[in-house]
Amino acid sequence: MTRIDAREIPPVQRHDKIHEAFHDLESGETLTIVNDHEPKPLFYEMQAEIDAFDADNYEVEQRAPEEFVAKFPKK
Repeated sequence: MTRIDAREIPPVQRHDKIHEAFHDLESGETLTIVNDHEPKPLFYEMQAEIDAFDADNYEVEQRAPEEFVAKFPKK
């Protein structure tokens, strides 16, 4: 499992780093992202642009007021 704490990445670099990490996954693996907000814009971006993103199995859980854990599975 690949895990990124996006809270540690400057906002302007977050999506690029996440896309790179997702690209490096093997089919069937999942990228887990910890973020300070629900990553809906990222979900919609990946759903629209990345065929290998398994949007049907995307999950997000709010664990604290500024801690969201999202799972982006790869087909």
